[in-house]
Amino acid sequence: MVAWPLAARAQQPAMPVIGFLDGRLPEVMANRLAAFRQGLKEEGYIEGENVAIEYRWAENQMDRLPELAAALVRRQVAVIATGGPPAAFAAKAATTTIPSLFVVAEDPVRLGLVASLARPSGNLTGINLFNTELVAKRLALLSEMVPKASRIAVLVSPADATNTETTLRAIEGAARAMGLQIRVLNADTSREINAAYETVERESPDALFVGASPYLVGRRVQLAQLAAFHRLPATYALRECAEVGGLMSYGANIADAYRQVGVYAGRILKGAKPSDLPVVQSSKLELVINAQTAKMLGLTVSPTLLSTADDVIE
Repeated sequence: MVAWPLAARAQQPAMPVIGFLDGRLPEVMANRLAAFRQGLKEEGYIEGENVAIEYRWAENQMDRLPELAAALVRRQVAVIATGGPPAAFAAKAATTTIPSLFVVAEDPVRLGLVASLARPSGNLTGINLFNTELVAKRLALLSEMVPKASRIAVLVSPADATNTETTLRAIEGAARAMGLQIRVLNADTSREINAAYETVERESPDALFVGASPYLVGRRVQLAQLAAFHRLPATYALRECAEVGGLMSYGANIADAYRQVGVYAGRILKGAKPSDLPVVQSSKLELVINAQTAKMLGLTVSPTLLSTADDVIE
């Protein structure tokens, strides 16, 4: 009789394991992880009950991602979920058999992650956020918020090369059409962010446009605090930045994107193949304005802009 419970446990099937790979720190991903787990729950999976999640964080050291991806492959996880192009490419290079899911802000076909949006080939599929396609719109909204602005600083992350190249190409064209001058600043570390703001202090641009790279979004608190210290109006891609004190954001709803990744992970655990799951193109866009920050900067938000906003943080 003592042996019966042991025998029963031995006969239970092993709990499936999901690998979660990201280049950032875990604390900046809390809201997204909650959304990811919600998506899993919608498919009947609850972490710790009938599914396990192995987390691998590069902690802003992107060169560690290939090693971390290889560790998940050796662990023989059932599916790998990634955030941002660097992690997606690391997973793609590490395995051609384990299903892998991505969240990227650019066209994944152009990036080479999938063959087509409707029917991805191979072992990858995921979510396209469209944030790089919204660069011109973001710049226009910033110009509406700060009508007298003529010189715009643009902060990008060179390590996220493809995203940065697309962003700069789009913003250069948009700025030219709007008669704005831009000054590109690069930052891949906290120290480089501080150095970029020292340049801001010397050159006194009228406003700041922050690129949508995962690293810069992960440093949103530092960016928002420095922008406030230098009294610099700034625009960001994701609402998380406005929620921590950034002036405004316009882009895809990132929580909904990670929820969808969780849904896809659950479907793969049930037997679906990545090639049968089309890439989801995020259509849930939102403009968020931090009215408190606007007041602190001495900005009057126009009634038109306020009426357009999906959310106004008081």
